[in-house]
Amino acid sequence: MENNYTVLARKYRSQDFKSLIGQDVLVKTLTTAINTGRIAHAYIFTGIRGTGKTSTARILAKALNCLASDGPTATPCGVCENCRAIAAGQHIDVLEIDAASHTGVDNMRDILDAAQYRPTNGRYKVYIIDEVHMLSNSAFNALLKTLEEPPAHVIFILATTEIRRVPVTILSRCQRFDLVRVPVETLKQHFAWIAEQEKIELTDGANELLARAADGSVRDGLSLLDQAIAQTAGHVDEVAVLDMLKRADRGVVIDFMNTLLSGDTAAALARADDIYNNGADLSMLLTDMMEWTHWATRMHPALHAGDVTSAPYTADQREQIRQINERVTLNTLSRIWQVMVASVPEIQSAGNQKQSFDMLVVRLMHIADMPSVPELLNQPKSAASRSDAGDTKKHNAAPAQIKITNSDELARALQASKEILLYSYYTGNIEVLELSDGHIKYFDRRGDADFAPRLAAWLNDKTGHTWTLERITESPHAHTITEQKQEELESDPMVANAMSLFENAEIVGVK
Repeated sequence: MENNYTVLARKYRSQDFKSLIGQDVLVKTLTTAINTGRIAHAYIFTGIRGTGKTSTARILAKALNCLASDGPTATPCGVCENCRAIAAGQHIDVLEIDAASHTGVDNMRDILDAAQYRPTNGRYKVYIIDEVHMLSNSAFNALLKTLEEPPAHVIFILATTEIRRVPVTILSRCQRFDLVRVPVETLKQHFAWIAEQEKIELTDGANELLARAADGSVRDGLSLLDQAIAQTAGHVDEVAVLDMLKRADRGVVIDFMNTLLSGDTAAALARADDIYNNGADLSMLLTDMMEWTHWATRMHPALHAGDVTSAPYTADQREQIRQINERVTLNTLSRIWQVMVASVPEIQSAGNQKQSFDMLVVRLMHIADMPSVPELLNQPKSAASRSDAGDTKKHNAAPAQIKITNSDELARALQASKEILLYSYYTGNIEVLELSDGHIKYFDRRGDADFAPRLAAWLNDKTGHTWTLERITESPHAHTITEQKQEELESDPMVANAMSLFENAEIVGVK
């Protein structure tokens, strides 16, 4: 049994704060707190899987109980009886509890009853409750009072991947630390060091792929590295990792996106067939396509997104993306991104992923060809000009122009053009003093600053020449178009007779 293989994630687990990678803020805060004696009675560590929550809890337990110093130390020795027992998970005063299998209130009561007794071999009793969000509401309620005022010799360390499921009443009683995703460069350095210790060959390309596939998790990355070593017998290169991950090479992805954005549907589908037949996982290919679109958008000259040196592409690949961006608009990249995001659950749940992916390719190519909003707005005008050039006999005449010589003609023209807002404002609020072809002198009862430019633009378009609108500041007490119509109605004998039939009748509107 002593010769059993230990996986890398366990073999190279962090044993002290110095070896805890990617969590500099956490390490600095805890070491300072220990050195200054400001040790809290409850901590909660949160973050994605594999970032060091349980490892940090064990290191903190060592720091509190290390026998190499007279008190808590930020640099536990790792060799004393307490340190070795805690590292092995066998220390009587350091209890690691899996909340997923101890969810009930009775389990929590047993823990709290035992907490009242002083530690046997260490300075502190340390309770490490992993995946604490799995506790029941009753268990959380039982924990509340003790967590707020525990015995002086008790330290609670809670760990969770789902901090939102932990009650606020629990969070308020703990010092919270958010463990961040470990950066790609930090993971690469760590994997390269482990490869050196294990005496295996790990190429830079393979290391890059493993670090990015880990998605910020040290444990996930080491599990992938373990698998790659077993698959290649210790010679881990980029081809082997790509085959293991069922991912296409980034150069292949760039070439595929170039074909996709070229507009050749047959070529794009044929390229998708080749990639699929070579064993690529289509879900991973879609993820890589989204990654490409994200970085192509950030690199686009129209966006000026700043430094993109962290992009996972070589200099040659970045040049290829730059050339593609010269003929692809930012709108196109944004549209294909939206389509790909919407297609992720479709691809994952499809009975036949290949068929679903082919349909995605067709959608992407049609979406990429769609004109932008400004192009759509200008399309009628450009279409008309193309039609003029192709058939001069039918369309050589300019659009019919209207002629306006008085205020009534202007009102009728506005109504005929269905310019309802302009017509309503003009007939109800404007007193016209002069109106000739190209010039209007008027008084505006409401003083709308937008009226004159809107009416002038409409007149310029409909009459074919420039109009000037002169607004005066004092009313000449002239009638508006609506008032003129009302007067005409009131003077009509038939209307007068009709109104005489009803007491206090009046005309309230003219339509």
